[in-house]
Amino acid sequence: MRKIGIILPFIIVLSISCGENEEQLTGGLKEGPSSERMTKVAIGTQNAEVGYWEYLPVGYGNGRKWPLLIFFHGVGENGDGTGESLDKLLNNGPPRHISRDEWPIESSDAGDAFVVLSPQKNGGGCPSPSDTKAFIEWAATNYEIDIARIYLTGLSCGGIGVWNYIGQYLDDDLVAAIVPIAGNGSGAWSKNGCDLGMLPIWAFHGDADGTVNVGGTNTPMNGLAGCTDPSPIDAEKTIYPGVGHNSWSRTYDLSAGHDIYTWLMSHTNPDANLD
Repeated sequence: MRKIGIILPFIIVLSISCGENEEQLTGGLKEGPSSERMTKVAIGTQNAEVGYWEYLPVGYGNGRKWPLLIFFHGVGENGDGTGESLDKLLNNGPPRHISRDEWPIESSDAGDAFVVLSPQKNGGGCPSPSDTKAFIEWAATNYEIDIARIYLTGLSCGGIGVWNYIGQYLDDDLVAAIVPIAGNGSGAWSKNGCDLGMLPIWAFHGDADGTVNVGGTNTPMNGLAGCTDPSPIDAEKTIYPGVGHNSWSRTYDLSAGHDIYTWLMSHTNPDANLD
């Protein structure tokens, strides 16, 4: 059973000089535009199953373990994981802001705290629970990751994939918190009921969504609001009035006033393991 693990948001402060001795002492990637630390990784070059975008924060490589944020895109960005196909992922979510040098989000204490990986779904449909699990395990093994701080977020089909993953693998203790946007968690609620509250969840949706009905968020989150045995660790729901399917732009760039990055970093999973 997952223990409750909550940590206070923090600010990473780096002081870097131009001297060679300082660089040798601190190690890791240096400050600069976020796009300079973003790399397109074509299918087969690192991961045999998917292509993805990689973002490494300032200081990565200095010997510490880093929180991991995995972003899952919508169905319109599905592709074969090759170089040109991966460019579609730059249209939305964290890859968009990182590639445009809008990362970290200035108002977020936690913006540059994550390794951010954005895998491309190969073929049709949404990410399957088994594919999501495989990528989490691969990423945690192949990057310098603090396995107690692995976070998932996704929009539309990616949000559905996040919900479906926790519906099937809730007990695996691989994830510390999730932020699904415009997804459908009804199936996860049907399978797990109040046990979903073992995982911190902040779900977003527009109430005028004509693609994925807002009930996909209301059903699990309203259900969790009524749970007392066990009570949810942290179950939050944000419904945007009059907003259609695109409820993610205002969420990822924080223009709606919801700092999901600091919220994610406020949670840790002390029971995490890869065995």
